[in-house]
Amino acid sequence: MTSTLLSYQLIIPTLLCVMGGLTLLVQDQTFLFGTSSSLERLESKLARLPDRRRVQERLEKLGRGSHYVEFRNKQIALASASALVCAVVLFSLASPLFPTFLISISIFLGVYVLVDKRLSTDVTRYRVSVENEFAALVEMLTLSLSAGETPLAAMARLSRHSGSALGREFSIVVDSVRKGSPFHVALDAMGRRIDSVVIRRFVDALITAMLRGAPLVDVLQRHAAEARQNQRNILMNKAGKAEISMMVPVVFLILPVSVLFALWPSLTHLNFFAA
Repeated sequence: MTSTLLSYQLIIPTLLCVMGGLTLLVQDQTFLFGTSSSLERLESKLARLPDRRRVQERLEKLGRGSHYVEFRNKQIALASASALVCAVVLFSLASPLFPTFLISISIFLGVYVLVDKRLSTDVTRYRVSVENEFAALVEMLTLSLSAGETPLAAMARLSRHSGSALGREFSIVVDSVRKGSPFHVALDAMGRRIDSVVIRRFVDALITAMLRGAPLVDVLQRHAAEARQNQRNILMNKAGKAEISMMVPVVFLILPVSVLFALWPSLTHLNFFAA
């Protein structure tokens, strides 16, 4: 009993020290990878690695295209820290060397894949948020154009005051135009970056209307109405799925209990008469 207590008294502070040290390592990449020169060499090597998982493309969809090396550093650091913590715990529990090695490698690969999956989830969530904000922002854009503003000025106003994901995309378009890029090229880049059917159709219609000289207000009003209809259809689909899921507790919980309450007195009386 005393030896077990002493072992736990040694294991717990060791784990706390290891976790604290790993937290510092993950937060400060210079401690983890050495001096600044070695960190720059490592970043250059990471930048030259082939991007088979299209991480750079997904980061660009989130507006973080320049953070590729930082994302890879954090991904490797988190996976290494998780594997090291697992190895320390297993060694403290006197686990054999080979199973400890296999479990640590599995933890490393699992955390590495989970970070990648989290990035894909963030991209999907970002696209959904942009689509949800699309109808309201297009209506405000239509009002601005009806008041006499240019499309670029209206987008700049919305990007300053909306504080939404689509407003941030409008700010990227405005910055690209101010840096010298043509307006239709910046809009096309926004459509490719968001990778949404709704945004792609809106961008194509807006570019076509600007190049042909068609009235933009009518185009925006039509797309706002279509966006509202799409949102209504999405809500109806979600309501239908929620109705089906609500039937599960009714059928498997409430209905059997009701039948049991209805049949229990009859079964009790039948057993009484049979006795």
